[in-house]
Amino acid sequence: MVKAVILDGHTVKGEDLNFDAIRWLVDLTEYDNTSKEQVIGRVKGAEIVFTNKVIIDKEVMDACPELRFVAVFATGYNVVDVNYAKEKGITVSNVPAYSTDSVVQMTFALILELAVRVSVHAKAVADGEWKSCPYFCFWKTPLTELSGKTLGIIGYGSIGKAVEKVAKAFNMNVLVHNRTPFAGSVELEYLLENSDIVSLHCPLTAKNAKMINGDALAKMKKTAFLINTARGPLVDEQALYQALKNKDIAGAALDVIEKEPMAADNRLAELDNCVITPHIAWATKEARSRLIEISVRNLKGYLDGKPINTVTG
Repeated sequence: MVKAVILDGHTVKGEDLNFDAIRWLVDLTEYDNTSKEQVIGRVKGAEIVFTNKVIIDKEVMDACPELRFVAVFATGYNVVDVNYAKEKGITVSNVPAYSTDSVVQMTFALILELAVRVSVHAKAVADGEWKSCPYFCFWKTPLTELSGKTLGIIGYGSIGKAVEKVAKAFNMNVLVHNRTPFAGSVELEYLLENSDIVSLHCPLTAKNAKMINGDALAKMKKTAFLINTARGPLVDEQALYQALKNKDIAGAALDVIEKEPMAADNRLAELDNCVITPHIAWATKEARSRLIEISVRNLKGYLDGKPINTVTG
């Protein structure tokens, strides 16, 4: 049986799913997580590697000559040096579009949290503030209605398109900036200047790293919100910290940050106008189930000599 290894399976399967469908097809060794120092030792001897966030680079590929197939448990595949994999004849597959509905749901959970601060008001009630209030209601923060506001979507793949659909159901106006312009899309500067909410839905590339930097944030409205459910390094976190602290923008909600898990000295966590969740937009049980199902199909395609969902640089 072909030898395969899963390097970081815990976040994919959680406590409620398993990799039995993969185990039936290959001789599988499964690890919950793998450090950088452990990668080569665990990959050696395996023809197939499954990875979510563990990096498979030139060093790993050169040290593991048996490696022929890298299956990424994600849509983004920046954890693999796909150009070098192609040189080495190593097939790389990803899992497209499995989490679209879940990410859209999380995007609007974050938008709504900034707009009406449900968590802040629920905590105030739990702390007894409503019981001691002389009025029938109170609010701790400004409350924002989404209807009529403009949502700027950066990245117009399956998630960006689905976010647009929900935004229009809220009666929002929508602006779109895309790496490949199309009829109706706008330049990034125009989107930043005219959006009440800017939401990132693009892949991370060498060209767009820290695209939301000090200059970009300066172009946004002081009343604007920034949402990031895409990739942390799209945002210059130091610039964002200053913009939020100085009230140059009204708020930000991030499901992803530059270094994950979060570093102890990340100052964004200090700000009351910054909401941060631990990279969970993709992680509903339904989405993770689809992720495993598509990964099994990717594996079967490779084993049958007909690989699917292959990616290149």
